[in-house]
Amino acid sequence: MARLKRPKTSFICQKCGGASPKWLGRCPECGEWGTIIEEVVSSGLLTSRFSLGEEKPLSLNQIEPRAIARTLTDIKEFDRVSGGGIVQGTTILIGGEPGIGKSTLLLQVCNKLVEKGLKVLYVSAEESVYQTKLRAERLNINHPNLWLVSETNTSIIAAYIEEYKPNLVVVDSIQMVYKPEIPSSPGTLTQVRESATDLVYLCKRKGVCLFLVGHITKEGALAGPKSLEHLVDTVLYFEGDRFQSFRILRAVKNRFGSTNEIGIFEMKEEGLIEVANPSELFISQSPDGHRDGQEIAGTVIVSTLIGSRPFLVEVQGLTSRAYYAVPARRVSGVDFNRTVMVLAVLERRLGLTLGSQDVYVNVVGGVKTDEPAADVAIALAVFSSYKNKPLPKGLVVTGEIGLSGEIRAVNQIETRIQEAMRLGFNKILIPDGNSKHIKTNKIEVMKYSYLSEVIKTLF
Repeated sequence: MARLKRPKTSFICQKCGGASPKWLGRCPECGEWGTIIEEVVSSGLLTSRFSLGEEKPLSLNQIEPRAIARTLTDIKEFDRVSGGGIVQGTTILIGGEPGIGKSTLLLQVCNKLVEKGLKVLYVSAEESVYQTKLRAERLNINHPNLWLVSETNTSIIAAYIEEYKPNLVVVDSIQMVYKPEIPSSPGTLTQVRESATDLVYLCKRKGVCLFLVGHITKEGALAGPKSLEHLVDTVLYFEGDRFQSFRILRAVKNRFGSTNEIGIFEMKEEGLIEVANPSELFISQSPDGHRDGQEIAGTVIVSTLIGSRPFLVEVQGLTSRAYYAVPARRVSGVDFNRTVMVLAVLERRLGLTLGSQDVYVNVVGGVKTDEPAADVAIALAVFSSYKNKPLPKGLVVTGEIGLSGEIRAVNQIETRIQEAMRLGFNKILIPDGNSKHIKTNKIEVMKYSYLSEVIKTLF
């Protein structure tokens, strides 16, 4: 028998989820100001006993393994990031800044799936169906199996899923959806968590794939509780400047695939277009080492891996006289800690006086690479700028630097060399430890064991 009690409220921080018995101007856990809101945390309905579920526990050796069935969207960049296609019953959370292209990408994914005979329900919680229709017309999407509805009530959305029995559901966005029995505004921590939980459990029980669109905070993280990311199977981030045309889709969580893959798109009038040759986007100079007919000091091309894909990216270094007691260190696109370590090696092992220099390191095109194979490129870019001497023409580098100045081997060296050859470069600098794995003579291979040897040869 159930008995009622007065609903219980608590003051919850919308930033970190910390609870407080009374209102405070500043959250005691995360230190943010003005983020604490009073919310109902209990409906007041208590049960007097527990009941067993329908599914019984099984011994591990009683469970038969099943092959994971995937549905390809035929958008190769999206399929690569998602792990090879969409798994039945999976939940995917996709986040990004406003105007970055989340709704456009999902409409294109929906269009590819309805063309395969699947039924899709697109729930637009922020726009009317007519606004969504205008975007679909711009993308040349018009299919009878793509159903649109503008709704924010979780119970009504669940009823639509029960009635229409779609194969795929898109909720754009989860921050606008609410449960009427919870007396909190849409977008609050409790509303987002409870609404997402109900939709995820319903779709998993029905074997329906669910896409949730999430807002991004000013810090670049997904808005709402962190439990939202734990609740879903896959978390995708859309990165890039919305005022530029290129977009990067990155997986930060994937229960059915790798989290190291990225997808490259270009935003055009007809929608997001896959980029077939992404390496060319991140290189502003030609293979002969010139940009607009001039050699540029402080510019190095590095062969790096992002996931399983080889990329050639341009690393730029700049040094200038410091006007303050503490010199500036500004890094974009590479790991800050590794950059500081490389600068220390340049000072100690090669005698550069960088303590009086501001140092800036940047990767062209907005791509991010955190792997150690970019160490040699960072060192050469900074050294080249410091000495104001450009590197030789047509050169690609790769290699990790140790604290004693040695150049350590990197993985998949053949893949890196093939990408350099494909784009017309004729020289590649590699660690000596990788020399035994070289199986081509179509490109000049320069093998070195120490950074000091590289500097003497190139400069």
